[in-house]
Amino acid sequence: MGPRPQTTNLGLGSGPQTTNLGGALPQRMICGLQPVREAIRAHGSKLDRVLVESDPREGPSMAALVRFATDHGASVERVPRSALDRLARGVRHQGTIAFAPELRVTRIEDLVLGERALVVALDEIQDPQNFGAVIRSSVAMGACAIVWPEHRAAPLSPAMFRASAGAVEHATLCRVPALPLALQSLCARGLTVVGLDAGGESTLDRVNLAGGAVLVVGAEGKGLRRTVKHACNVLARVPMPGPIASLNASATVAMALYEAVRQRSVTLDSPGSA
Repeated sequence: MGPRPQTTNLGLGSGPQTTNLGGALPQRMICGLQPVREAIRAHGSKLDRVLVESDPREGPSMAALVRFATDHGASVERVPRSALDRLARGVRHQGTIAFAPELRVTRIEDLVLGERALVVALDEIQDPQNFGAVIRSSVAMGACAIVWPEHRAAPLSPAMFRASAGAVEHATLCRVPALPLALQSLCARGLTVVGLDAGGESTLDRVNLAGGAVLVVGAEGKGLRRTVKHACNVLARVPMPGPIASLNASATVAMALYEAVRQRSVTLDSPGSA
């Protein structure tokens, strides 16, 4: 059994701005077992530090996280739970917090888009839980980018990082000044822009998603803005035979992503396909 990571006095006062560990804290804080694990996987020794609760009754999940961090060259430090609580400011941390490099945000003109590129675009999604869940589904289903407007959108925050279960560490993020203009530029590059709308003229399964496509979703209760709808090539609805009239953004995106992946799998498996 290797040496136990050191216990450190963070010296936290009324807020999490400074510590006794070298001055100002890094800007990006990640809370929770799975988000921290994915941050370690993505950044390794580039993490500023991984803080772990000092607990003599440490469970197997935390012990495994410490080993994982050490194996990836990340610095692990033991701190009191009260220090983690003050740093997290209400975000559920499960006994661990990591400080990571800032996320890279790509300009829309710099996105690398192949013939079968799959992009997810969010229209004024302001709930960090929804935002994070959309990122998780997008990464899991192979979307090459997530696009959203800089105004009236959830921030890149610890709550969103946690809601993504660490998937944000593997995502290509693209924040744009105006979503309609961004959609027009993606359309000009050969992608079909599909607005997910309850009043869409077609069901999603009848829209060709086998080629390059952008799936655009709006906030629950508001839907897509008029200017965003006008920038779409087609408006499609998710078929819902049950009594519920709408789904939240993350559920809608997950279903749409599955349909895109299903269509692409059928195309690849068909006779004569490349």
